[in-house]
Amino acid sequence: MAYTTINKSTDYFNTKLWAGNGSSQALTGVGHQTDMVWIKSRTDTRKHNMYDVVRGVQKRIVPNDTPAEDTVPGVTAFGTDGFTVGSETDTNGGSRNFVGWSWKAGAGQGSSNTDGSINTTYTSANTTAGFSISTYTGTGSNATVGHGLGVAPKFIIVKKRSGAVSWAVQTSTGAGYEMNLNNTEAQTSTSNYWNSTEPTSSVFSIGTNGIVNESGATYVAYCFAEKTGYSKFGSYEGNASTDGTFVYTGFKPSWILRKCITSGTAENWLITDNKRPGYNVTQLGLFPNATNAEDTAAHNAVDMLSNGFKMRSTDNRTNDSNKTYIYMAFGQSLVGSNNIPCTAR
Repeated sequence: MAYTTINKSTDYFNTKLWAGNGSSQALTGVGHQTDMVWIKSRTDTRKHNMYDVVRGVQKRIVPNDTPAEDTVPGVTAFGTDGFTVGSETDTNGGSRNFVGWSWKAGAGQGSSNTDGSINTTYTSANTTAGFSISTYTGTGSNATVGHGLGVAPKFIIVKKRSGAVSWAVQTSTGAGYEMNLNNTEAQTSTSNYWNSTEPTSSVFSIGTNGIVNESGATYVAYCFAEKTGYSKFGSYEGNASTDGTFVYTGFKPSWILRKCITSGTAENWLITDNKRPGYNVTQLGLFPNATNAEDTAAHNAVDMLSNGFKMRSTDNRTNDSNKTYIYMAFGQSLVGSNNIPCTAR
C-alpha cells in the first residue's frame, strides 16, 4: 500500500448514523473534533444540511438547493468527539434515521488568512488531512483567496451565504470548468467562476460570477487537498459492465462522491459510504442535489476494496460507456505508524 502521514483516518473523517428523537442528542464516537458536518435523513424526503465551526452553530446551508444561510436548531454544538443535534426535523426528526459525514479542519474557527488579494474573515485549516474552511467577502473583481493548506487543493466547494445562488464546485479537471453541487448539469467550460487559474499552495482564484464573488456578498469555501493513503480526487471512464471500471486510490475508501461530467448528460451526484450498509456490494446511495430518501437501487452499486473501488452497475449515473466521471474519496487501509506501511500478518 502507499505510505501515508495519516495514522488513523477517523481522526479526520468519519460517518455517523443515528435515530432521531425530535429533541436534542449529543452524538459522540466520531473520533475527532467535528469542524464540518453534512447531514441527511435516510428515511424520508428532507433537505441536506451542512454546518461548520467557522460559520458557527445553527448556521445552515443546504447542498441540494440555493437558499442563503439560515439559522435553525440543526447542529447546536461542535464537540471534541462529535456534535450535538437539536430539534430541527432535517437533522433529528423523530422516527427518522440519519447519516452525518464529519470532517476535522483546524479544530476551531481559526483566524484571518491574508495570503490572497481578499483576506478571509476566518480560515480553519488542517494541513495534515488536507481540509480547510474559509469565509470571505466578495469584491466583484478577479481575486485570490487564501486556503491555508500549504499545497494546492484538488477539490473546492463554494457557497454564497448571503444570497440564493447555486453551489460552485471546482474538481480535479481544473479551473477552466464549472459545476454546481445542487443540480444534475454536466461540467461546462467557463472563466468567470475560477478565473481559469489553477489553485496554488497558498490561494485559489475566483472570477467575477456572483456565485463565487459578488461585491459585498459573503461566502464559505471548503478546500480539499489530496493526501496519500487517505484522500484521492480524480476521474474515471465508465465501461457499462457489472464487471465495472476499477479506480485505484491506494487505500480502502470509507466515503465516495461521484458525478458524471460528460457534456449533454444530466445525472445526480451520488454519495456512498462504508456504514450504509457496511459491506460489499454497497448500493445505498444519497444524492447531494436532491432531497430523496436513501436510494437502494442496484444502479448505485460499488465495491469498496482494499486499494480502491470498483463499479458494479451499468447505469449511466456511475458507469456508462464513453462517459467520464469525477470522484472524491476518503478512507484508509491498515497502517503501522506514520509513514510506515503495515507488514503482512
